[in-house]
Amino acid sequence: MTAPNVNTLWGRAIVDELAKAGVEAAVLSPGSRSTPLTVAFAQHEAVETFTHLDERSAAFFALGRAKRTGRPTPLVCTSGTAVANYHPAVVEAGRARVPMVLLTADRPPELTDSGANQTVDQQGIFGDAVRHDRTLPEPEVADRKLRALRTAVARAVATSEATYPGPVHLNVPFRKPLEPTVETDDVSEGWVDDHPLAVGGRDGPFVRTTQGRSTLAAADRAAVVDAIDALLGLATATGFPVLADPLSGIRFGSHVETATVLGGYDSWAPALKDDLPTPDVVLRFGASPTSKPTRKALAATTLEDPDAAPRQFLVDPAGGWREAEFTGTDTLVADPTRLASALAGRVEGGDDTAYADLLADVERDYWNLVADEDRFFEGAVLREVAALAPDPATLFVSNSMPVRDLDRFARPRAADLTVLGNRGASGIDGITSTALGAGSATDDPLVLVTGDLAYFHDTNGLLAADRFDLDATVVLVNNDGGGIFQLLPIEEHETFEGYFRTPHGLDFEPTGDLHGVGFSRASTREGFREAFTASVERDGTQVIEVGFDPAESHAVREALQERVEGELDVTL
Repeated sequence: MTAPNVNTLWGRAIVDELAKAGVEAAVLSPGSRSTPLTVAFAQHEAVETFTHLDERSAAFFALGRAKRTGRPTPLVCTSGTAVANYHPAVVEAGRARVPMVLLTADRPPELTDSGANQTVDQQGIFGDAVRHDRTLPEPEVADRKLRALRTAVARAVATSEATYPGPVHLNVPFRKPLEPTVETDDVSEGWVDDHPLAVGGRDGPFVRTTQGRSTLAAADRAAVVDAIDALLGLATATGFPVLADPLSGIRFGSHVETATVLGGYDSWAPALKDDLPTPDVVLRFGASPTSKPTRKALAATTLEDPDAAPRQFLVDPAGGWREAEFTGTDTLVADPTRLASALAGRVEGGDDTAYADLLADVERDYWNLVADEDRFFEGAVLREVAALAPDPATLFVSNSMPVRDLDRFARPRAADLTVLGNRGASGIDGITSTALGAGSATDDPLVLVTGDLAYFHDTNGLLAADRFDLDATVVLVNNDGGGIFQLLPIEEHETFEGYFRTPHGLDFEPTGDLHGVGFSRASTREGFREAFTASVERDGTQVIEVGFDPAESHAVREALQERVEGELDVTL
């Protein structure tokens, strides 16, 4: 690996090590100080590159790819405020446990606190949002230093993918010359030949990291089995009903034809909480459910009668606490898949499936009520998208109302839908970029459902659609200022309009021309179904805008909920 100067050698070693660690793609934003890294990525045949002009959108694009692949897509930017623009996506990745590797170019250390142009203190800039943060050694023609560099890069990838995955920040200082067109005498051909390990690395990562998986000891596993076994004979038997969050990966798939997978609980669980039998045991995998009413209803079973409360097992491989109602009783630090398999092989129960059958009946009646609602409102858009999305497909939903409407109105379906969202910090920034990043990592059709404020926040993200030749259907639910605040008591206050619900009156159609994507509007259920079906079968990216009055949509939601409370019954 001969090089015209030490910075080129350094950049090539970093990229080479990333590729050997399994990295297949990187997202780059133009800048001068990051030249050695950018050129090295551009010239490496094994790494696909995406050049994104906006660092904020670039970071969310990389986040989306990682959500879809489970592997980090390294980010490269120049020094200064470019680095700060990564922060929102880093926070989301940290909270959502998504692997991410950040390579931020920096001025040499002596320029810190000097007033030098485009120089900020980049070490620790992301705070506790990252799993690991360090400044790499300054480039030098030194065997040991180059081996240290390779070790740091290999470990960074492994750390980002560990049991507690998340962002890793590598700050990379460079002195001039930055360009490979400038030759110096520091990297001689003889030196390269004399240091093959440092220069060329190993066949594979310089340091291989074998990740262990948390598992329960036999005695602890037996205690869980005993708790479940003892309760199976009372109500649940072997067919535990599954309340499947829309982002869980369980609500959609062929398994819904054989298992009791429930999706309407956001509506019927709180409505019927006084009539439904209290569960004896709850096994919860993953992050806190999207459904606040369900969280509250489950917590109420403990708060109203602690002596008869269910035992709630929270399964988390990293040993974190993700239960903000604070009514969970047990934390199981174990790999979810391994634990589920182990328990499935040990649990013994009777043939009494009355509890699961009861919830299945409630679920069926609920979906019949939803199907009877012929008014076209925001929730109906998510219902139609979940029902009409191609099989297979990647479906990305924005925060605020879209993910909540998906939770309440998306019926479980035997289709291979990968449903994603940014629920780590639950922001509305970077939604379009994250979705397009996810779409870039698969050949499956991509569908994004976003609100107007989230769309406005990330219009720069649309640049990736045409630039990277992505096929996507973007459903833009436009209620002119957001509808989530309609759910809060502030709606009754005189400051609501203009300070909380903020009508913008924007015409989004020009964004289609600006970014080279199609743009159309639909105002009826039939018109939307027709436009959506045509878009998912078409090449390129199309935006379908559907306009609503937020108050009217909330009125329909409330009317539906009243029907659920008045017409659903529970009969054992």
